[in-house]
Amino acid sequence: MHTTYLSGLIRLLGLATLAASSLFVLPATSAARDLPTSDQLGRVHFPTSCQAAAQPTLEKALALLHSFQYTQSEETFNEAAKQDSQCAMAYWGKAMARYYQLWESPQPGALKQGLADVQQAQKLSAPTERERAYIAAAATFFQDDAKLTHEQRITAYSAAMAKLHALVPQDVEAAELYALSLIALAEQEVDARANRLKAIAILNPIFAAQPNSPGAAHYLIHASDTPEFAPQGLAAARAYARIAPDSSHAIHMPSHIFNRLGLWQETIASNIAASASAEHATDMHIAEPRYQTHAMDYLDYAYLQSGEEAKARAMAAAEMSVHGSTDEQRLDHRALLEARNALELHRWKEAAELKVPDGVRELWLDTTYWARAIGAARSGDVAGAKQDVAKLTAIVAQREEQSRGEGYKVSAEKATDLREAEAWLAFAEGKSQEAVAELTAAAEREEKEGAESVRMPAREMLADVYAELKKPSEALATYNTALKYSPNRFDSLYGAALAAKANGDANASQTYFAKLSAIAGPGADRPELAEAKTVLAGKFN
Repeated sequence: MHTTYLSGLIRLLGLATLAASSLFVLPATSAARDLPTSDQLGRVHFPTSCQAAAQPTLEKALALLHSFQYTQSEETFNEAAKQDSQCAMAYWGKAMARYYQLWESPQPGALKQGLADVQQAQKLSAPTERERAYIAAAATFFQDDAKLTHEQRITAYSAAMAKLHALVPQDVEAAELYALSLIALAEQEVDARANRLKAIAILNPIFAAQPNSPGAAHYLIHASDTPEFAPQGLAAARAYARIAPDSSHAIHMPSHIFNRLGLWQETIASNIAASASAEHATDMHIAEPRYQTHAMDYLDYAYLQSGEEAKARAMAAAEMSVHGSTDEQRLDHRALLEARNALELHRWKEAAELKVPDGVRELWLDTTYWARAIGAARSGDVAGAKQDVAKLTAIVAQREEQSRGEGYKVSAEKATDLREAEAWLAFAEGKSQEAVAELTAAAEREEKEGAESVRMPAREMLADVYAELKKPSEALATYNTALKYSPNRFDSLYGAALAAKANGDANASQTYFAKLSAIAGPGADRPELAEAKTVLAGKFN
């Protein structure tokens, strides 16, 4: 499915010595890192050979880059270039602000602009080997070769960053950016687990020694954003918003870990604040609306998991009021949340009858047809499910073709959303073994790749199939496996409670109902919670 700043400044010390040296080796620790960069963005120490007047601007720009505030970062690096027209690192920064790591591959125009920035940086001939190594690393990514895939670009860039890190291991910013490059490789399924572990090993000691470093905290969250590693990112998650409260993305990012651990109220608090911050930034013309819609996406999901249906429904409606979005984007984002809400709430007929929004490109309709197909199948409408699966099949083929065209690697495996829709169609047709096989394959792939933390897990769907087949033992075991990877999911806890009851284990059923009640938010109104309350009242009467 598609898809997505602390006041003050650091003064550069020893400029004359730095400029005279062909290789500047940073000290292992620096008192300068204890001073804030500028605004409320965290602390960055990035000495360069540029004029002193440009140095604070460079460090602010890098702090913005660390928090993925790309538009502001590019503008701030450009300001540094105006302050010092001979500052090669300002042009390096402008190029790097065009590379939205972990988000998307640059379009040809952005690649061309990034290459022009890198060439200008090279033309200015930075006086230190360290700076030249930064620029050379950027050049490997933006190189002028249309045949290079995105994976080849990020692999070459990461290899160059590894050389830079080896050259100046005391350079904290280089270490953090190298770690980010490893995470980018992991996101492309290039030695994913090994690269995440390597990134975590680089970032943990930096975060311990420099707890106000935005790069260390942010990238630790991304490196740990899998069911396996999520506990390792919790300390960074709880620190990052405090480190860089002027970044809406920094306020949002902790919820990636909170979701993985089922900490719904923390996700809700993060994204209420992130959404408001992002809306303000959009109104100030310093950020795009995607920062707000991303926060709203996580907020909707967390409301569903905490049993707050009315609030989740309100989030879908609120998408139509997001500042700066086009009409198409608003309709698309509302459709995404409406599809999720219908399925998460088990309103199968509502899902089957989801409106296909007019004025939204077909490629963006995959989630709507996925939800319609599952809703129709679970409502017993085989003909409707077949039609929606056929539409989804065509969109998935189009989606994968576009990804190939953008240089992304496309898995040879069937897309998970299509596999799920086909599985429920097979179930509706009475082919239960086929449904189980398809959902088992989808679940295994999700768990191997550490799927998104804002979607209904395929493993939970598989448990639902077992429940429908009146196999409570298999259903309970499968719900428990789903809860292992996605703790505190509302529907998995509820399903486990029912399966335990059907299996004759009243105590276990009560335990699951108690856990369901415990995650309920202050506006909880999902009907399953009334059932939990009745069961738990009977336990204590």
